Amino acid sequence: MASSSCCCSSCGCFKSSSSITGFSIVLLVALLLVSASPVFSSSTNSTTFRPGEELHKLRRIKAYLKRLNKPSLKTIQSPDGDVIDCVPSHLQPAFDHPKLKGQKPLDPPERPKGAAFSNPTDESFQQWRSSGESCPEGTVPIRRTTETDVLRASSIKRFGRKPIRRDSSSGGHEHAVGYVMGDQYYGAKASLNVWAPKVTTPSEFSLSQIWVISGSFGNDLNTIEAGWQVSPELYGDDCPRFFTYWTTDAYQATGCYNLLCSGFVQTNSKIAIGAAISPTSAYTGGQFDISLLVWKDPNHGHWWLQFGSGLLVGYWPSFLFSHLANHASMVQFGGEIVNTRPDGFHTSTQMGSGHFAGQGFGKASYFRNLQVVDWDNNLIPVPGLRVLADHPNCYDIRGGASGGWGNYFYYGGPGRNVRCP
Repeated sequence: MASSSCCCSSCGCFKSSSSITGFSIVLLVALLLVSASPVFSSSTNSTTFRPGEELHKLRRIKAYLKRLNKPSLKTIQSPDGDVIDCVPSHLQPAFDHPKLKGQKPLDPPERPKGAAFSNPTDESFQQWRSSGESCPEGTVPIRRTTETDVLRASSIKRFGRKPIRRDSSSGGHEHAVGYVMGDQYYGAKASLNVWAPKVTTPSEFSLSQIWVISGSFGNDLNTIEAGWQVSPELYGDDCPRFFTYWTTDAYQATGCYNLLCSGFVQTNSKIAIGAAISPTSAYTGGQFDISLLVWKDPNHGHWWLQFGSGLLVGYWPSFLFSHLANHASMVQFGGEIVNTRPDGFHTSTQMGSGHFAGQGFGKASYFRNLQVVDWDNNLIPVPGLRVLADHPNCYDIRGGASGGWGNYFYYGGPGRNVRCP
């Protein structure tokens, strides 16, 4: 697809250039308060500042970051403010997991039959690669997590995790998706165009992704997810970023975004999970899309992620899951936003391009060439695709099929409008 210009300046993708981090400022203030006076309170104000507790929290954050940010062989400063560490592949966070300690990334698996494959090319679609810098072979590029990143989260425990999604209509999560269910699925593939939707408040997000799902939407939901997202709380800006996710207990205590917990094993030295995507699609202009394939290795059972025409990003070990250790029972493609109802109204956070499906190519967001992987590792056109928008006056979806695009759909919307108060 044609490409538009870089999104960085238009989507506000920047970081503070100050050498004093948010963590350092908070720590300094806390230390000054501790030395100046003990805990103070007011009879007219029930809020009590407890510097001891604040210092304990900040020490926990520092220890957490020391565990998470691994020693690197090379560091790359991205134009958008990110710091990318080139970490030896065997030292990445995945290998902190008790079942992976002492191991190294696996060799490439058998790919699905029918998957178009060419020798992996140097597909530079992320901001950090724009200067021509790259990580050496034998390392994986990891976006460094900062004190400021963690302080934006509601808690250290919830950092890097999605707000709990019980089903498709509760918890403030709203969707416009195409899906299949009722069979055994061993993977999914699609191409989706990338936009920079506006997100109203930092605690909301807008994403477009593939879900590979098994279990119920109760406490035992297993999911594998990959796509792009705008999440100010997680990343500190409003740029679309390539991401992965997984959970084995309905987003409660297991799983995380990207590499923010031990689990996903990265094998690629050219793609930084969580890094900003550039270019993006432009309304009535050039369209930029990415192709993603998730499938279960028929020999070892792990779930692999491929980007584009052959770049293997990495894999989710099968032991992470209960139901997905066998197969998926549902596959979804599409968009999701979180609606916190700021000021008592529906959010104006956009899904996709921010325009309804009926506007079509160049204006609405799309997924095309939707496929699934069957029991025999064949990549086949998605059978019996259904579409669902749980808040169609805010975000909608329209499916179709054609020779060039196979099964496809347009989706998205502006959020709050005259029909979505």
